[in-house]
Amino acid sequence: MNNSLKVVLAVDIGTTSTKTLAVDHSGQLLGSHSIGYPLHTPKAGYAEQDPEVIYEAVVNGIAQVMNQGGWVASDITCVTFSSANHSLILVDANGHALTPSITWADQRSAAQAERMVKDGTGLAIYLRTGTPIHPMSPLVKLVWMREECPELFFSAHQFIGIKEYILNKLFGTMVMDYSIASATGLFNLQSLTWDEEALQVAGVREDQLPRLVPTTERIYGLNKEVAAIMGLAENTPFVVGAQDGVLANLGIGAVEDGVMAVTIGTSSAIRTAVAEPTLDPNGRLFCYTLTEEQWIVGGASNNGAIVTQWISERLFPGRSLDEVLPLAESIAPGANGLLFLPLLSGERAPFWDAEAKGVMFGLTLAHTELHMLRAAMEGILFQVTAIASLMEQAGKKPREIRASGGFAHSTLGCQMLADMLGLPVSVPDLVESSGLGAAQLGLYAMDGCQGPLLRWREQHGKRYEPNDTHHQLYQQLLPLYLSLYDRLKEPMHEISRVQWNTANVSSSKEEGSLDA
Repeated sequence: MNNSLKVVLAVDIGTTSTKTLAVDHSGQLLGSHSIGYPLHTPKAGYAEQDPEVIYEAVVNGIAQVMNQGGWVASDITCVTFSSANHSLILVDANGHALTPSITWADQRSAAQAERMVKDGTGLAIYLRTGTPIHPMSPLVKLVWMREECPELFFSAHQFIGIKEYILNKLFGTMVMDYSIASATGLFNLQSLTWDEEALQVAGVREDQLPRLVPTTERIYGLNKEVAAIMGLAENTPFVVGAQDGVLANLGIGAVEDGVMAVTIGTSSAIRTAVAEPTLDPNGRLFCYTLTEEQWIVGGASNNGAIVTQWISERLFPGRSLDEVLPLAESIAPGANGLLFLPLLSGERAPFWDAEAKGVMFGLTLAHTELHMLRAAMEGILFQVTAIASLMEQAGKKPREIRASGGFAHSTLGCQMLADMLGLPVSVPDLVESSGLGAAQLGLYAMDGCQGPLLRWREQHGKRYEPNDTHHQLYQQLLPLYLSLYDRLKEPMHEISRVQWNTANVSSSKEEGSLDA
């Protein structure tokens, strides 16, 4: 590695925005730029995005950061990527999108997921691939596509995700890293190849999927015109990178035994690093690849800050989320006996139920909007705690939590997390953990992947110690909280069918959306 080249550009392709970071070789953030874009929901259960809009965000984000920093192409060590999981795009032989990017939040394949769980097909695939059976999974999306949109499905040349779409636009090559592949439900964790039985279930051939590469793979030969727009040289190395979840662990230093990362952004997740694939016999935890020697096991909830944003907009209109969250501190833990199942977007872990619904339980005339806010925040963290319990059952007992994501900016939220889990919670100075992890992986790749993939220097930040009294209260409430879902599961599914039918009776087909 040429140490005179001091800057790594890390591009973090998220659900609601793409963030581009400029990071030096010691992990210091030198600059950043974020470009947002919409999530389209043309019909009930749909969650799509325009891949061209995201591609433009990547190109313009890099250009903006280069311009802000005053850097030239020779200053750049490499460009590296972090990306959200589970997207699916059908493309033609020229790489042009035949569909929108169908995101992890899309629920249209719920019936296919339920069928695969009931007939045992899903668990057998999970035990080889590490991806739980859920509408988020590209495997399940492909089954839906084949059954409901056969003409479109059989006309596709390849099936890819958003990062693969962008890399193909930049370099004219279709590659998918092991990390993103391990979240498709089509990738065998042991052999690091496409899983033949999963491909048969999906109805796709290996040549219809991108070529598999390690997360440290380097690509050269950037499109000349795009290079000029971004201010980069055509021979600038691009490191393929990995998914945002596993990189968050790396960026926050949660790669040691007993150290778990909790990321609460739009969704939320809790994860820990393992030296070999670790699976839950009931298929409730994911296991994704970071490198060929390291995997990340954990669980993700659909419902993170998207829930507090929702309740803030409806109960505290005109006020920002940063203004609203501290208001809940005036309410004692437990919200005066008010429990909120924050299942507004269906749910992944711990329930894996696309038809789960939000429930406010215990409402009385004594409750105010502040109680509802506190209950919503606690509900998000009850979900995280339930996932942590599954991980303990798998033999991964945490001793420390490291927090990242937008929620980590909330002092109250971090203290509540420590109280809920009964563990210390550390928050580094920089909470852009996925982007920092991508930068670290990029440097590792440029150094020839020599030695262990170690984290950067310890970042000084805040540390929250659990309040034992509050922890005991939450421990008492957790079984009641979880029992509510068990008791209401069937009514949730019944009302889900009513909502689906009602929403779709008069909906018109939006151009670019998929309509069965």
